[in-house]
Amino acid sequence: MSYWIYIMTNAYRNVLYIGVTNDLVRRYQEHKSGLLDGFTKRYRRHYLVYYEEYQQITDAIAREKELKGWLRKRKNALISQMNPRWEDLGANL
Repeated sequence: MSYWIYIMTNAYRNVLYIGVTNDLVRRYQEHKSGLLDGFTKRYRRHYLVYYEEYQQITDAIAREKELKGWLRKRKNALISQMNPRWEDLGANL
């Protein structure tokens, strides 16, 4: 089974959300549709700009925690390495 860490952002690319899931397509669709209450719905983070795949949930959770501890500048650089234009990668899942 695969596990994913992912980063979602809003239309202005000024709010980031880092999460972990075992179904990236489902989770992306939940964000996109606004089904998730709280922070996700409030800031309309509908754009998947980064993701990584892991085989162990413990590794994915550890990476999620690591990324959440980074400064915004470092997170931006990570996203830009994979996705220089910050395009919505969810459309290609």
